[in-house]
Amino acid sequence: MIVAAQIRAGRGLLKWTQGVLASRAAVSVVTLNMIESEQVQPRNRTLEAIRRVLEGEGIRFIGDAEDGYGVVLRPAPATAGPRSDQGAPAVAPGRPDDIPDGPPARRRPRRP
Repeated sequence: MIVAAQIRAGRGLLKWTQGVLASRAAVSVVTLNMIESEQVQPRNRTLEAIRRVLEGEGIRFIGDAEDGYGVVLRPAPATAGPRSDQGAPAVAPGRPDDIPDGPPARRRPRRP
C-alpha cells in the first residue's frame, strides 16, 4: 500500500499539479488533496488508481513501515519520447504556443 507522502513525492518528481494527477486517476482534486494531507482514509481502489497512474509514468514505490517509504523515478526508455510533464499539450519545437494556426483574422474598419 502507498502512503500520502509517496503520492506527494511521486507527483513532485513528475512536476504534476494535484489537478493533473486527479484527472488521470479519475478522482476529484478535493479527494486527492484530502488523501495527500492525510485527512481521510482512502479506499483501496482509489489508492490503486493513483498508484497505476504514477507507476505508468515511471514512479516506483519503495520501502515499508519498518524501513521507511520512498519513491524513485525510473529513467524513460531510450526509444520513448519525453514524459508527459504537467499534462500540458505538446508544442512543436521552436514554435511559441501563442501563435494561432491559420491566417490572421481581418478587422473591421472603424466608423467615424
